[in-house]
Amino acid sequence: MTTTLSERISQSAFDGSRLRVVLLLDLYDGAQKEFLEAYEHLRNQVASVPGHISDQLCQSIENPSQWLITSEWDSAPPFLAWVNSEEHVATVQPLHNCVRDTRSLRFSVLRETGRAFEMVPEPVKGRLQASPRLGDGVVRHALTFTVKPGTEDIVAKILADYDSPNARVDEDTRLRRTSLFMHGNRVVRAVEVEGDLLAALRHVARQPEVRAVEEAINPYLEQDRDLSDPDSARMFFTRAALPTVHHVTAGRHKAEDVRRHALFYQAKEGCGMALARLLAEHDEEAADDPASIIDSSTIFQRDDVVVRLLEAVEPIEAQPAQAVGIDGAGKVARLGRLLDGGNNAVPTDEQGISRFLKQSEMTLITDRRAMES
Repeated sequence: MTTTLSERISQSAFDGSRLRVVLLLDLYDGAQKEFLEAYEHLRNQVASVPGHISDQLCQSIENPSQWLITSEWDSAPPFLAWVNSEEHVATVQPLHNCVRDTRSLRFSVLRETGRAFEMVPEPVKGRLQASPRLGDGVVRHALTFTVKPGTEDIVAKILADYDSPNARVDEDTRLRRTSLFMHGNRVVRAVEVEGDLLAALRHVARQPEVRAVEEAINPYLEQDRDLSDPDSARMFFTRAALPTVHHVTAGRHKAEDVRRHALFYQAKEGCGMALARLLAEHDEEAADDPASIIDSSTIFQRDDVVVRLLEAVEPIEAQPAQAVGIDGAGKVARLGRLLDGGNNAVPTDEQGISRFLKQSEMTLITDRRAMES
C-alpha cells in the first residue's frame, strides 16, 4: 500500500474519516462500583447519539485503578457536537466523583486490519483518513466567555495588563503563544502549546499572575464561577472550551511578515459546524494559492460560535472577500444562508464586504509569545 504525506501542516475534523476516541482514567481508591454504575448510564446515553458506532471499557491488568474507555464514531463532527453540548456536561457529571485524573485523545482512523475490521458496517468501512498529515508539534485550543455589557473596556484593560506566566510546564510541555481577542462582550483566548495541552492549561491556571487576572474579571462575567471550587471551575472551562476543528499552514511567509487577526462568525442555530466546514474549504484553497494573503488559518467552533484565526500578510483590507472567506459568488450565497441574519448578512459589493470584514474582525487585546528557552 502506497502512503502519501500531506506537504503542508494541517489538521481537520472534516475529512470524513472515522474517529477513535480514547479516554484514560485514574480512579479514586474504592470508587470502582460507583464508577461502573455511572459508566452504564453514560454508555446507554452515548449509544443513542447520532454518529456513535461502538465503545469499550477496559481495566489495566497492571494497575486496577487505571481504566480506559474507547469509542468509535463515523466521523469527527457528530462527536464534537455531542462532547461540547450541555447534554454531555450533564451526562458525565456523575463520573467526576470517581475519577482522580482524565486524559482525552482523539484520532482519525488511517488504516485497519484484522477481524474487528470485518465487523465494521459496510457504509462506514471505507471511511479512513486518506493519507497521513504533517504536524508541527503544536496543539491549538481556545476558550471563550462573555462579560456583562458595558464592562468591556474594564475587562480589556485587566486582560492586557498582567505579567506573563512561566511558559515552561515540564520537560515535554511548553506554552508557546497566547492571544486574547474581544468582539463586543465576547472574549476569546487562543493558546498554542508544545506537548500536553491539559498539563499546560492546569499549569497556567495555577500561576499567581493568571489567578489574579481571573479573580479580577470574575465580577464582570455573565456566567458566575468559583475557580476555588473544582466542580464550578470544571463546569466553567468545559462550557468555555472552543475546540480547533481545522488548521492549515501554507508556510510561504516568514513570521515577521505576517500579522495575527481573528474574525468572529455567529451562525444560525444548528449551523455552526456547516459554517466552519465552509470556511475550512476556503482556507484549504487559499493554502494552494501562491497569491493568497492568508499564510495560515485555525478555525475554532462550538455550537453556533465560529472563530477564524488568521496569519495574514498585511493589509487584509486589500482583499476583504478573501479575508472573510467569501471570494466567489457561490460562497457568498452559502455563507449568507449559514450566518445568523439570513441572506442579507453578507453583501456582495466591495464596500459592503469591506464593512462586513470590519464588523467581523475581533479586537486584539494582547498577543504574547514565549521566549525561546
